[in-house]
Amino acid sequence: MAINGAMDEISRLVPDVAQLVRVTARLLTALFIGTAIGLQRELTHKPAGLRTHMLLGLGTALFIVGAAEAGMAVDTLSRIVQGLATGIGFLGGGAILKLTNEREIHGLTTAAGIWMTAAASAAAGLGQIAVALIGTLFGLLVLIVFHRLEKGLGHRARKDMENHPPHGDPDPKDIA
Repeated sequence: MAINGAMDEISRLVPDVAQLVRVTARLLTALFIGTAIGLQRELTHKPAGLRTHMLLGLGTALFIVGAAEAGMAVDTLSRIVQGLATGIGFLGGGAILKLTNEREIHGLTTAAGIWMTAAASAAAGLGQIAVALIGTLFGLLVLIVFHRLEKGLGHRARKDMENHPPHGDPDPKDIA
């Protein structure tokens, strides 16, 4: 009887081929998503680069795949996704830096890229690989193509700023 119990436990530890393929495909997709977004960020010399995005994608998918493969109910998976969205938002918030002297905010795109990578990886973890890859493709489109557009517009924005400087912060006495 003890031998049967031990064999049952071992058989639960070793997945069947279909499960192994399913889990591997989901995790590899999440790793690919993190690699694609991370590589773009690395090539543009951003603080959250290749390894950060790879680990983020893989970790996000592991939360989802691990729970799903353990047989957790859909409502439980929903709560895991909600927790991930909140937690990743907090992580992305740490990438945002406000420079008060220059009145500039830096890191918003990095934070958004972190959040998008997690969302696409969560979709991959849920088995929605096509959705994850399409979302990643759109994310890369925004990061690459629209970056060029922004640079072109930036020249015009700088000229506009020279002609119309921002009005500083209001005097607290004027607000009261």
